[in-house]
Amino acid sequence: MDDKIIVLTGCTKGLGRTLVEGFIECGHTIIGCGRSQDLIDELNNKYNPQHRFDAVDITDCSSVKNWAESVLEQYGAPDLLINNAAAMNPSKPLWEITSEEFSQVMKVNLDGIANTIRHFVPAMIEKQNGIIINLSSGWGRNVSPNVAPYCGSKWGVEGMTLALAMELPEGMAAIPLNPGIINTDMLQICFGESAEKFPGPEEWGDIAVPYILNFTPANNGEQLTVPIN
Repeated sequence: MDDKIIVLTGCTKGLGRTLVEGFIECGHTIIGCGRSQDLIDELNNKYNPQHRFDAVDITDCSSVKNWAESVLEQYGAPDLLINNAAAMNPSKPLWEITSEEFSQVMKVNLDGIANTIRHFVPAMIEKQNGIIINLSSGWGRNVSPNVAPYCGSKWGVEGMTLALAMELPEGMAAIPLNPGIINTDMLQICFGESAEKFPGPEEWGDIAVPYILNFTPANNGEQLTVPIN
């Protein structure tokens, strides 16, 4: 498989960190971002300079713009743009969610994706090549109590991605991807100890990495799910 240039948000932990490790093992070049400078430094120290990791606040459009311009100058347009970064609300009824808690979920889960698309996708369109994968959730297609903001944001991810799929030129694709139910820090917020019943990120990565790498423009607009559960 040809070496791909992969841009990945939320790369420092959880599913994002698993994807970094899996894609690099497969010989691909990773450009990742996350919020923690310490964790970003750890990645830059671990992997060779072929790869690049930066501390970026994806909710800040100007920061994403500066990051994208630097990445595009160094690497050119990515083959894969994977919007993985996400935030979860505290587990409680919608009316108990503060305005600040609600806004943070929407800023990360929706604005963050829109910002990376705004600043990376034009270069991909110029090449008429590339796949945009927006990580959704089972809660982007169904709902549960006490996670209303998260559900709303992930339903938004699904709708935004399907609309984007209709806007892209032939040869490209936009895919909303449900990763399945994985025992991550985010799941533990909602499920508590019962999260341990589900596969962890490493087991997920063994299936998710080759699954994602096999996406083609023929998958444009398909609502896909990693076949882990």
